[in-house]
Amino acid sequence: MITVWGGQTSRSLRVVWLLEEMALPYRVRQVDMLAANKDPAWLAVNPGDFLPAIQDDDVTMVESVAILEYLMGRYGPTPLQPTPDDPAFPAYQQFLHMGEAGLATLMMTPLVSAFIAPEPERDNWGARWARECVERRLLLVERRLADTPYMAGDRFTAADISVTYALNLGANHAGFVLSDAQQAYLARTTARDAYKRAFDRSHEGLAA
Repeated sequence: MITVWGGQTSRSLRVVWLLEEMALPYRVRQVDMLAANKDPAWLAVNPGDFLPAIQDDDVTMVESVAILEYLMGRYGPTPLQPTPDDPAFPAYQQFLHMGEAGLATLMMTPLVSAFIAPEPERDNWGARWARECVERRLLLVERRLADTPYMAGDRFTAADISVTYALNLGANHAGFVLSDAQQAYLARTTARDAYKRAFDRSHEGLAA
């Protein structure tokens, strides 16, 4: 069975959501990222100490988008992943990776600056630069939503799992204001039954 190492609000939600969409068996092991003494079993899986990670038989992987691609490649084919000859493939590939590399990763700089940095350092040049970069990349999401309901076109794909996580991260934790189109998009993607199940599973075992 696939083990997903995750935590509240972490990128493990992307992985669990995909597993729910594909109806694959899995279990979630929560990781307390704020613990002073980290679980040795967790550090043995990922000594870099960042989420998510999976174990699938003798395979161990980190990086959420890479994990999505691995799971779809190993356990597909799946409609969540257009084939390279599909006209939707270029947009799918672009937004699958933009959701992390172009959005969520950059969002972390203003996020941690606002919540963790000493007060005088919160409004720093790096945080402002990262926020401006995200705002420019969100224009690409906005343009896409003007033409299609999902990132790859008319159907939901793993690119939407990637981008939905980033938009929620930005809106809920990093102070980004989403447009009406982006909010409507999130309403569509997070209304899926697989998302609701994934959200519940990702929070299992957490203290109230």
